[in-house]
Amino acid sequence: MHALTAARLWRLGAGLAGAGVALGAFGAHGLRSLVTPERLAVFETGVRYHLIHALAILAAAWAAHAAPQAAGPRWAGALFAVGVLLFSGSLYLLVWTGVTTWGAVTPFGGLAFLAGWVALASTRLGR
Repeated sequence: MHALTAARLWRLGAGLAGAGVALGAFGAHGLRSLVTPERLAVFETGVRYHLIHALAILAAAWAAHAAPQAAGPRWAGALFAVGVLLFSGSLYLLVWTGVTTWGAVTPFGGLAFLAGWVALASTRLGR
């Protein structure tokens, strides 16, 4: 887990945030005329959790920098990234393909998000 440094987490969070903004813009402008309002709402849920957890990765990067000896922030950042991939990614695939079985993957991403918050909360900052 030491390979996931504060600097790498920072770049990962910033990259995911940029991708989330791009996907949000695509949903608002390009996807709206291509899918039903229900599927658009699913896509928007994916984007919302994507962006929230991109910011959470930036928070984990800050915590990893502030407490370099702690493993919690690095675990949190990794779990948040897995959560974006599984939770948001499965929702994006569901919307783009129309294959509703992708929804079965979504809860695993939610569990990764929750585990990431537990890992971040376990981090002792300061003295």
